[in-house]
Amino acid sequence: MSAPEVHRPVPLVPSPTAPLAPTQPGGIPSVASIVLPDGRVVTGYAVAPAQPEPVTAKPAVSRAAVNVALGGVGFLAVCGGLFLLTAFVTALTALVTQLVILAAVIFGGWVAVQVFSASGHRGGTTVNIRKAVIKRSHFHG
Repeated sequence: MSAPEVHRPVPLVPSPTAPLAPTQPGGIPSVASIVLPDGRVVTGYAVAPAQPEPVTAKPAVSRAAVNVALGGVGFLAVCGGLFLLTAFVTALTALVTQLVILAAVIFGGWVAVQVFSASGHRGGTTVNIRKAVIKRSHFHG
């Protein structure tokens, strides 16, 4: 197994022959240089703190506009409610009509059965007592 390699940082020493005052053309931000306590020079652009976007003032909503909007919403709600009410009344009317027709058909059928069964069935004994008609069945006990 080989011995691990250890890397140690080597400090940069400024060269005494190189000039430290850079010249900047126009239009490029100025460069700031800082001399550290150990003699090194750090150069970089100065960064301005980020400014938040200015908040645009919201226009005030007038009380009349709010009232008109609420009135419109209320009007639509009432119209929808009236539409549902008329649909409900129409459905209820149809139901009552169908029930009346059904009752008439059932009652008419009952009347028809009574009329036709009374005239078609003559199997019992008829006794007239004081103008009353009484039928007795053949199967009496």
